[in-house]
Order: sequence, then C-alpha cells, then structure tokens
Amino acid sequence: MRSLPLAGNCRLLLFLSFFCVCATVAPAQSQQSIDARLRVGTQELMRGDCADAQTDLRAALAARPSLIQAEGLLGVCEKRLGEPQAQVHLEHAFARLTDPKLKMEVGVELADYYYQRGDLDHALPVVRALVALSPDNIDILFFAQNVYQEMADNTLNKLALLAPESPRMQQVVAEHLVNAGDLKGAAEHYRQALKMDPYLPGAHFELAEAILEASPNDAAAQAEAGQQLQDALRVDGDTARIECEMGRDAYLQAQMDAALAHYRRAQTLVPDDVEAMMGIARILMREQRPAEALPLLKQVVDADPLNGEAHYRYSRALQAVGQTDAAHEQIQIYQTIQRARQKVVQVYQEMNRSVNTPADEADTE
Repeated sequence: MRSLPLAGNCRLLLFLSFFCVCATVAPAQSQQSIDARLRVGTQELMRGDCADAQTDLRAALAARPSLIQAEGLLGVCEKRLGEPQAQVHLEHAFARLTDPKLKMEVGVELADYYYQRGDLDHALPVVRALVALSPDNIDILFFAQNVYQEMADNTLNKLALLAPESPRMQQVVAEHLVNAGDLKGAAEHYRQALKMDPYLPGAHFELAEAILEASPNDAAAQAEAGQQLQDALRVDGDTARIECEMGRDAYLQAQMDAALAHYRRAQTLVPDDVEAMMGIARILMREQRPAEALPLLKQVVDADPLNGEAHYRYSRALQAVGQTDAAHEQIQIYQTIQRARQKVVQVYQEMNRSVNTPADEADTE
C-alpha cells in the first residue's frame, strides 16, 4: 500500500490552522493554561515531535473536551506514532471540524490511516470529502485515483474468481476493451455476454454504443445499433441515456424529426441532461435556428465547462446572431480545451493506453 501523498507533510497547514485554533480559546484567565498547552503542542507537531506534542494536546483536550481542533491534532500525532486511539480521534474531529485547512489535514491523515490498512470502503468517503474540499489539489486527485483503481481491481479480481465464465465477466472484458480503444473487440464480448443472457442489464445499450463508436457512418452498423437500443428499452426500461443514443442513431441517419423527438424525450426524463441538450442544439444549428439553440448551449457550457463541442457550437450560434465578441471568446475557450485534450491524449499514449477521442467537435453539420 502506498501512503497518501500529503500524509506527514502538514507543517504549512498546521501553521495556518494554528491561528484558527487559538482564536477559539477564550481570553479568560482560566483558559490561559489550555491556550498554552495547545500552542506548545501545535508547535511541537510542526517540528515533527509527536511524542511531546501528544502530551500537550491530550492535556488541552482533557481540560476542554469540546476543543475539536486539539482532538484533530492529537489524532494526527497518534496516527504517526502508531497508537490505536488515533482512528477514534481522527474520525470524531474530521466529522466536526469547520476550518477547511485543518479539516483537510485531519482528513488526509484519516484517509491514509484507512488506506494503509487496506480499508478502502472507509477510505473512499473520506477521499470524496477531500476532493470536494479541494477539487484542484493534484495530490488529493492522485490519491483518489489510486483508491478508485484499487477498488475496481479488487472487485474485478473477485468477479473473476467467482464467475470467470459468466456473462457479467464478458461484459467487464468488453468495458476494458472499450477503454483500450478496441471497439470491435468489445462488441464481440458484448455479443457473447448477450448470447449467454439476452436480458443482461446494460449490455444491449453498451453494445449499441460500441457499434456506433466503431462505425458511425455505416448503414448496417446504424441498423444493428438501433435494434440493440430497442432491446435495451425492453430490458432496461426507458432512460435518458437510451433516448439520447437513439437520437444519435437517428441523427447519423439524417432522420432529424426522429432524432429531435428522442432528445426531447430524454430531456423530459432528465431536464438537465447535457447530451439531450447538446443533441437538440445540434439539430437546431443544422436547421439554421441559432437563436433557439443559444439558451441550450449556454446551459451546457455552464454545466460542463470542459465540453469543447459545446463551446464551439455556442461560438457558432453567437456568431450567427451577431454577437461577434462573445463568439470569439467561446472559440478561444474551445481552442484551449482542444490543446489540453491533446496533452491528455499524449499522456495516455505514453502509458500505452488508448483514449477514445470524441467525434470531431468542430463538425460543421
């Protein structure tokens, strides 16, 4: 097990949070000793002297059990010293701390505590909370990726042991092939899974997606995908994603009325569904109705700021209604996203992995 990248490296956060800690201590004479023990304990922890720090922090907490900051810092010390009560103190403090810097530090140590013990089920909700606290923190994102990947690997290994010849295993293999860019190979495994279980939830839809991604302009592929989507409706029931995929299939066949009906149905099922709004906007732009597409595209770029196609089409719609400056701004955002996407593709290629690049986002259709 690897340690969480930030664990054991909290001096800056502790220094910043120290002021928040001390600010909560009343200036009354009876609280001066608590203030002193807390201050000394914090400074000792900042120097890496956890043995002495925990003595002072424990004394401060004993004098005032509600001093949640002291409990959080005490939990950090105990965890680094390998003491069993660290878990209780870290959990209790993390649930109640309000200062974001100190909550982040305590959360980092708590997540690492679980992770080192292979307790991914408990690590996961803490990691999710840390990502919510600091969504752009690269170290937290890196650790979250490790946790998610290990959970996925563990689940896959268990499935392979329990049911290696099952239709679900075929479906898992197909999903891995999709991620690797082998859409035709994935389609074969989806077909094998459905041969074993024609009512396998999700498989008809996923097969249709793989077929269309592999050959979007092939009439036979479009027809097969359409049949799989009809089967998906029968097995999985009507959902926004199925309606969107049916809309896409109809769009590729230039059946604009049918495509629009499917996308509108998807939007009825999930009003803020990004793909439904994008599908409707594509059709409106194709039919030279940019003013009607504008509010939908605005919703999409607000909901999904990294959606390059949305920024591109929004730019075209703005240009069509005479908002030149705003259109120029959107095309610049689109170009920035495209450059970033290319960097991501290069990184994945270096990892010997294939990234499914979306259909040309600058499609003039």
